[in-house]
Amino acid sequence: MTRSPIAPVSPGRGRLRPLGLDEVRITGGFWARRQQLNAEATLHHCREWMERVGWIGNFRTAVHGRIDRDRRGREFADSDVYKLLEAMAWETGRRADPVLDAAIADLTEVIAPAQEPDGYLNTAYGRPGQSPRYSDLEWGHELYCYGHLIQAGVAQSRARGEGELAKIARRAADHVCATFGRGGIERVCGHPVIETALVELARLTGEQRYLDQAALFVARRGHGTLSDIEFGRAYYQDDLPVREAKVLRGHAVRALYLAAGAVDVAVETGDEELLAAVARQWEATVGRRTYLTGGMGSHHRDESFGDDFVLPPDRAYSETCAGVASVMLSWRLLLATGEPRFADLAERTLFNVVAASPSEDGRAFFYANTLHRRRRGTALRTDTDSPRADSGLRAPWFAVSCCPTNVARTLAQLSGYVATADEHGVQLHQYADAEIVTTLDDGRAIGLRTRTDYPAGGVVTVRITRSPDRPWILSLRVPEWTAGATAWLVDPDGVRRPAAPGTAEVTRVFRAGDEVRLELPVSPRWIRADPRIDAVRGTLAVQRGPLVYCAESTDLPGGRDVDAVRVDPRTPPRDGPPPGRAAEGSGGPRDATVVVTGELTEADEASEPNEQRATAWPYEPHSHPSPRPEGRTTAAGRTEVVLVPYHSWANRGPSTMRVWLPTTEPDTTTPTER
Repeated sequence: MTRSPIAPVSPGRGRLRPLGLDEVRITGGFWARRQQLNAEATLHHCREWMERVGWIGNFRTAVHGRIDRDRRGREFADSDVYKLLEAMAWETGRRADPVLDAAIADLTEVIAPAQEPDGYLNTAYGRPGQSPRYSDLEWGHELYCYGHLIQAGVAQSRARGEGELAKIARRAADHVCATFGRGGIERVCGHPVIETALVELARLTGEQRYLDQAALFVARRGHGTLSDIEFGRAYYQDDLPVREAKVLRGHAVRALYLAAGAVDVAVETGDEELLAAVARQWEATVGRRTYLTGGMGSHHRDESFGDDFVLPPDRAYSETCAGVASVMLSWRLLLATGEPRFADLAERTLFNVVAASPSEDGRAFFYANTLHRRRRGTALRTDTDSPRADSGLRAPWFAVSCCPTNVARTLAQLSGYVATADEHGVQLHQYADAEIVTTLDDGRAIGLRTRTDYPAGGVVTVRITRSPDRPWILSLRVPEWTAGATAWLVDPDGVRRPAAPGTAEVTRVFRAGDEVRLELPVSPRWIRADPRIDAVRGTLAVQRGPLVYCAESTDLPGGRDVDAVRVDPRTPPRDGPPPGRAAEGSGGPRDATVVVTGELTEADEASEPNEQRATAWPYEPHSHPSPRPEGRTTAAGRTEVVLVPYHSWANRGPSTMRVWLPTTEPDTTTPTER
């Protein structure tokens, strides 16, 4: 078995080499607090709930011969047990923890006896009283479950060395190759993820057959091997071969997982055509089908992408798992190409989708991430799972709980997304307090310490702690959100120069104690949408650094809802009052607030639901812009409204919320104005 870094992705080739959890340690700030909360609260919470709802017990029931009548959960429930194991494994790679080692061993002992002699492992199929193996590849998720099992095994091997979990995963992978290889079942799974897992197993073990099988699955996709369904074959990307698609479509999580697997295959096989095809799909999707938060997926019914520019804020699905999958894809494209735009989207998605899902105590989660909540959510019971995703409050568990375990594994492995290296030097992509110790490709040892209060503040200081006596390049990403403002790079000699969006570099013979400083303009700014996004035309949003902000009714006087807010676009948003403390258990203060100037309107009678009153026709002739929205009366004078980071909303009880805010001035923009 070849040596791999303790990292979720370890390509054998590509522009950049990722630094692992043994090379990068996040030590403070925004992400350190969330990693700590994940380790101390979320991992235990997930295991407790999976025992409570019976998903872990399914493996015991299968061994005891009662699975046909006693199995609990959806057909893919096994996968969440595996994702929890993966999260635990990455956490042991981040910091030694004998308690977690014991928990992994305990869960593995539960799973192992359920594996069949030929490597098959699934609690929903294949036993007496159940449907046969692979009888429902459209919806059965058997290969999907293997994918998460294999990823857990890879995580354990990289973090702690090959253990029993890794052996179970390899037996399952061997079964997949024997069953779905050439001359076997020449079809694909309705839910991709096996592809990325097999490639990573090939990288770990050096076994070519795993890479070959992943390449087969990617090549088979899009040739109609799965049945047509009411959502169409595009739902599971079986309508077009990967190389021919122009944009990501269908079920957002499936599309993103498949694209990530295709990048893995392309990198390891040197297939530049396939890599370029996925990069074009990413670009089209980001330009036409992505929310301001980085969220993807606007359809609730099929959890899918909408058509181009169909991005309604109040119907945003923006599943948390799609956010995780988007980060996975962007990271792989960054490693393959070295282009910072991929890290830009990863940052946006991490701060505004992934960070939005868990509550401040790490024990409740958003599944979907709407950008506009019109009604206050109702308090959820804490002793039962939530049937679905679209509550206005985070739920402790869901009947489909893919998102909590996906967040858990992402936070545990997050330091693996911070930095990379190549033959020339070290590149920083995400900013946090961190300690970095690595070697360049030629063996030169490098040590760095980064200090920052990002994203609340924009100063990132990089101190050299170890350096060879030859020149090397320190590269820092300058985020795309700095466009229109000025970022500054200050080298160890104190020379200060402007830094455009992209990459800022310092090349020199560094000495221990040298410092490089990046100064990013994190002041709040108005954001306007492309006018082709009809749903938000005439509104503005606020972004401060990488954080998207929102109005929450909790901060409005007199019990007003957020739909009463009208902002004045002529008055720039500004930093708000010092934030208060976060809820107990979050380990730190709230992020900075923002203040905008505008009006609060009073709802007229027609805006209030009243079944006893006839409703007026809501449309009328229009000949010239009105000074303010019809059907409203304004409160006296101007007012100031406090906005909070989107990721923090709904932590203070039921509320209404919106990201895109109507203005006090009419919108006269036409779709052709750019």
